[in-house]
Amino acid sequence: MFWSSFSSIASKSRQSFISIARSLGLHVVELDLSIPFTAARARNAGFEYLLQVQPNIEFVQFVDGDCRVVEGWLEHAVRELISQPDVVVVCGRRREELRANSIYNRLCDIEWDTPVGEAKACGGDAMMRVSALKQVGGFNPTLIAGEEPELCVRLRQEGGKILRINAEMTWHDAQITRFGQWWKRSLRAGHAYAEGSWLHGRSPERHWVKESRSIWFWGLLLPLLAVATAWLTSCLSILFMLVAYAFLGYKVYKNTLQRGFQSGDAILYSLSCALGKFPQVQGQIQFHISRLLKRQRTLVEYKSATSY
Repeated sequence: MFWSSFSSIASKSRQSFISIARSLGLHVVELDLSIPFTAARARNAGFEYLLQVQPNIEFVQFVDGDCRVVEGWLEHAVRELISQPDVVVVCGRRREELRANSIYNRLCDIEWDTPVGEAKACGGDAMMRVSALKQVGGFNPTLIAGEEPELCVRLRQEGGKILRINAEMTWHDAQITRFGQWWKRSLRAGHAYAEGSWLHGRSPERHWVKESRSIWFWGLLLPLLAVATAWLTSCLSILFMLVAYAFLGYKVYKNTLQRGFQSGDAILYSLSCALGKFPQVQGQIQFHISRLLKRQRTLVEYKSATSY
C-alpha cells in the first residue's frame, strides 16, 4: 500500500516543503522544473518510483495535494478491489473541510457530492489497481487538468470498471475566497473539457463533446447572436437570452434538488453553472489557440503558493 500527493509549489517554498516531508520519513521525488509541470506528470513520476521500491504492490492510492485521507478509507478501498476483480478504480466521498468559509468552498462541497455506484470517472483521490494502470501507460503527462477522467476513459476501454462507494474518503481544502479564484478554476475546467473532447470525442462514448458544445452555446454563441440581432429585434433578442439563461438555471436547480440538496445549495449551484459557462468558454478558446499554434499548455493556478 502506498499513497502520494502532488501539487505545484513555488520555488521559494519548495525546498522547505521537501525538508519537512523528508523529516517525516516520506519518500520525495523531485521533478526537473525546466520541463513544464503538470500534476499528471508528477503522479507518473511518483508511481514509477513506487514500482522501484515496491515492485510487487497491487494497489496505489492517489491523493491531491490539498486533501487528507480519512481514517479507515484505505481498508475500505482495498476490500472493494479484492472482492471485485473487474473494478480497477475505487473512490469514495470527498468532503470540503471548511465548507462555511466561503460560497466558493460551499460550491466545491456540492460538486464533490456525486452518486455512488459504477461511474465514468474518478477525481484526484482514488485507489487504483496497479496492473490496470501499467496496462494503459499511466496518466497523460501533457494534460494540465482533467487527467483523471481522461485516464478513466482509457481504463474503461480496456474493460475496467470505475466504482464510487458510500464511504468517507478524503477532506479537501479549496481555499477559494475570491471571485477571481473561482473564475480561474472554472476556466481550467473549460480547458479540460476542450482537451478531453479533442482527445476522445471521436470515440463511441463521445467523451465531453456534449459538455463542450454546451459551453460554446451558452458561453459564446447565444450572447453573440443576441447582441448581433438586438437592433433588428428592438432588443427582444437580449430579453430572449436572459429568459434562456433563467431556464438553464432553473433546470440545474430542479436537478440539484432531485439529488437531495437543500434549496439554498441548489440556487447557488445553478447560478454557478450558468455563470461558469463564460470562464469555461475562455478555457476552451485558450486550449484551441494553444493547439493550433502548437504551444505548450501551462497550469492555470487559482491558489497562491502559500496555500499548499
